[in-house]
Amino acid sequence: MRPAELNPFFAGVTRLKGIGSKVEKTLAKLVRPGIDEASVNVRMIDILLHLPTGIIDRRQRPTIDHLPETGIVTVEVSIGQHKVPPRHNKKVPYRVECFDDTGNLSLVFFHVHGDYLQRLLPVGEKRFVSGAIEWYSGMPQMVHPDHMLSAAEFAKMPLLEPVYPLTAGLSGKVLSRAIRQALDEVPTLTEWQDESWLKKQKWPGFNEALKAAHVPESGEVLEPLSPVRQRLAYDELLANQLALGLVRRHMKSSSGRSIRGSGYLREKVINALPYSLTNSQKLCLDEILHDMAGSERMLRLLQGDVGAGKTIVALIALLTAVESNLQGAFMVPTEILARQHIKSLSELCQMTGAKIELLTGRDKGKKREEKLARLAAGEIDILIGTHALFQRDVVFKDLALVIIDEQHRFGVHQRLALQSKAHIAPDVLVMTATPIPRTLSLTLYGDMDVSRLSDKPAGRQSIVTRVMPKSKIPEVTAGLGRALAKGARVYWVCPLVEDSDLSDLISAQDRFEALQQLYPGQVGLVHGRMKGEEKDAVMQRFQTGEISVLVATTVIEVGVDVPEATIMIIENAEQFGLSQLHQLRGRVGRGEQASSCILLYQGNPGETAIARLSIMRDTEDGFLIAEEDLRLRGSGELLGIRQSGVAAFRLANLIEHRELLSAARDDADLILHNDAKLQGKRGNALKQLLYLFERDAAIRLLSSG
Repeated sequence: MRPAELNPFFAGVTRLKGIGSKVEKTLAKLVRPGIDEASVNVRMIDILLHLPTGIIDRRQRPTIDHLPETGIVTVEVSIGQHKVPPRHNKKVPYRVECFDDTGNLSLVFFHVHGDYLQRLLPVGEKRFVSGAIEWYSGMPQMVHPDHMLSAAEFAKMPLLEPVYPLTAGLSGKVLSRAIRQALDEVPTLTEWQDESWLKKQKWPGFNEALKAAHVPESGEVLEPLSPVRQRLAYDELLANQLALGLVRRHMKSSSGRSIRGSGYLREKVINALPYSLTNSQKLCLDEILHDMAGSERMLRLLQGDVGAGKTIVALIALLTAVESNLQGAFMVPTEILARQHIKSLSELCQMTGAKIELLTGRDKGKKREEKLARLAAGEIDILIGTHALFQRDVVFKDLALVIIDEQHRFGVHQRLALQSKAHIAPDVLVMTATPIPRTLSLTLYGDMDVSRLSDKPAGRQSIVTRVMPKSKIPEVTAGLGRALAKGARVYWVCPLVEDSDLSDLISAQDRFEALQQLYPGQVGLVHGRMKGEEKDAVMQRFQTGEISVLVATTVIEVGVDVPEATIMIIENAEQFGLSQLHQLRGRVGRGEQASSCILLYQGNPGETAIARLSIMRDTEDGFLIAEEDLRLRGSGELLGIRQSGVAAFRLANLIEHRELLSAARDDADLILHNDAKLQGKRGNALKQLLYLFERDAAIRLLSSG
């Protein structure tokens, strides 16, 4: 149960003056995006955690002759002539001419009642007007000022007014008033932070910080590193790390089992490989096999750059389970990748006698029933598949190891659904080919141990990357012809499937048709809107060399493996994030031939886009690229987190507050070491923190053992 003292924070905002059900729906789009419209419920905490991003400073009031080019200003003026528009011409605005000793200013209104304005702005009276300044034919004007106040009314206004992110249909005035009411209604909470830490950082209490953020005394309060913003960011980060720590302890406490295996299947596979395992592969395998052999459950993240050899590590872990007469599941995000894995791993499994099978959404009827019957009987040792794996009728005889590739592409419920198919809590190995910066790794995977594959397998070639404008496409296509004559295979990636009136990016369909004219019979097209069978057929033709050029959207980003492909051309590369460009580039350089990547940009890309393309040209280090991507784009865009169901932080900025994140991680570890059930004085206060930042699920784990 949520502590009663927190109830005011979770009370509905419709009790506030000016917030009816209609405004609440609009507000929900801003502060609770993604919530089901049928069950809209905006709470006090939602608006209190919606912090301002700017400030209007009314302490300095310029005269008309010193008005800036743009921005929100406050001016004291005398009201002059009202210029009423013709009755039947609504396009002409209502104008009120104002002046001071230095010049003239027009107030402009559309679709207003003149009598209302004459009462509000009587000729000859003085008024304080505040709003966005514009210039029309060299003269200053304000269109629909935010405030038009008498001296007495202006005296009651705050000289510093916060500016909030807004949405259509919601005014800053309504939101600001609601937040001030909410601040008055919520109680002061027991302090959950360590007193000595607060003193050292010179941070205010939580309620004090909330009030200071919404009623700023200076513009400095808005800075990410101000004491007020740091205090609130640290609260959010600590809630995150504490919840992850509780999840980790709960998962570890679930009775696991020791999976040692005999090693005979592993040895067969390792000896049959045409290459030696890298040092980092051996090290990661040692860590994984040590975890599997222990009595606690394994919860491990395997990070590996593009082409670092994660799949063979996964197979060896799966074979360890098979050696123990247990089953393994290998879940991947796309059907293309699932089919690729079954093809490459079947050859290795065949020599060991381990039974490996594929299950996708394409399996129907009798064929599917037969597979599921064999799985339930224990006749399938390793099952590879997509989302189809966690459907209700998929039953394992004895599932012991779950491997999830590209975890961020699956929702939490999907991952848990797969784990629930084991009679005894299974070991879990999560893999990602997207290098993740440490700061982001802590917030996404803080409940896991981490292994990192740092070197590339022997024989992998470096990739020469060039950046050029799209005006050079004729030269690129001419060079393409020469490469094709020598037997090259080429990826050409476009950002859109079909042409759009809203965008000047060339579509994959158009590029396919243009290249098909130049090189008839040698070009194929794949994109996400095609049926699985169609995509597979085109990919098969590319893999066998029947076609030499594959025009594609980012559907090929993860896992497509054609060692003969040596050229990657990415059109409108400035539209892609760094991590995505790195993933795409990783589709070449997988064989023994020299490879190249051409990044084509359009027009004059901005500074950030130029920085991204320069980094791609200068390095192949995926972890360095990921750190730069985080710095340039922020955590919300990296890895497509906004699409993956991972909550973005509202108060913390993972770039500005990265040091606070490390401190929160250490603090959470110490808290749970000293008070694992959060039953002490600080522990009980920390439960309030978890509820406040909606990490309730972690609290439920405290009572479930």
